[in-house]
Amino acid sequence: MKTIIALLTAALIFPITAGAQTDKKAKAILDEVSIKTKSFKTIRIDFTYQMENKAQKINDSFKGTIISKGDSYKLTFSGQEVISNGKTVWTFLKDANEVQINNVSHDEESFSPTSLLNNYSENFRPKLIEENAKNQIIELTPIQKKNFNKVRITIEKSKKMLSSISIYDKNGSVYTYTVNKFETDIPFKDSMFSFRAEEHPGVDEIDMR
Repeated sequence: MKTIIALLTAALIFPITAGAQTDKKAKAILDEVSIKTKSFKTIRIDFTYQMENKAQKINDSFKGTIISKGDSYKLTFSGQEVISNGKTVWTFLKDANEVQINNVSHDEESFSPTSLLNNYSENFRPKLIEENAKNQIIELTPIQKKNFNKVRITIEKSKKMLSSISIYDKNGSVYTYTVNKFETDIPFKDSMFSFRAEEHPGVDEIDMR
């Protein structure tokens, strides 16, 4: 799940750019979207998540929100908050009143938007598989082995903005994230990207650094 969430963050905040042996039109589209997205000082996205596995008769969904400012972010979904100021990551489990504290990781599953952009930028072959008056659909195939087979992203042509992303897992599951609302350049305060224990009386702090 960590890899899936990390890939989501990279795609929503800084759309994935293409590596070698690419479809030139698909690469040009991704480059346009990436340049536009990276021009924003801050981003807020409300999204709907759906996980479907037909063989296992699973169909789950929930709504979430992610805000980003540089390498800082706050992800809220399904009773959890994942907050980072670019150096520390706090994972707050509301029902348990527990927060896990970690240093930001710099491996391929790192949650930092900027590092994710760098890590993923050379790892996919994109192909434009569908285009109509409203949308462009690009399929991304990993160059190296991953725990997913492919990623499909839908881009709204008029706005050059991502509208959905579907990740096809090797176990037959499909994780789809649909953008419900996309807001930019909201003046978020830096204090939003740190967890403050005093605001959560009795919180159990588990420092894993």
